[in-house]
Amino acid sequence: KSFIVPSATMTIHPVRTNGLVVGVSQSFEYLRKMQIRINNFIEKNSNIKPGKLNELLMCTDEIATDVGSIIDGNEAVKIGLIDETGGLSAALDTLHKMIDDSK
Repeated sequence: KSFIVPSATMTIHPVRTNGLVVGVSQSFEYLRKMQIRINNFIEKNSNIKPGKLNELLMCTDEIATDVGSIIDGNEAVKIGLIDETGGLSAALDTLHKMIDDSK
């Protein structure tokens, strides 16, 4: 169960690297496979649709000189990346309920 406050923001971007990168196909394949593993983890642990995640990752008009997206807490819930809006109080209430339900 995941929570986010409505005023929070998330930056969603693909795997990046800096410094010297050998521009050979093996380097790009390594980065591509790393991105696939990350996407699989996100999709397995949220309710976001794979196409929507890729759309957010590759958006070219939201982050200056880069790709990716910036979304707020309400949008993160709407697209299924986070379960619900709420802060520490909501998270603790849910935790206590989960503990009670397991008894």
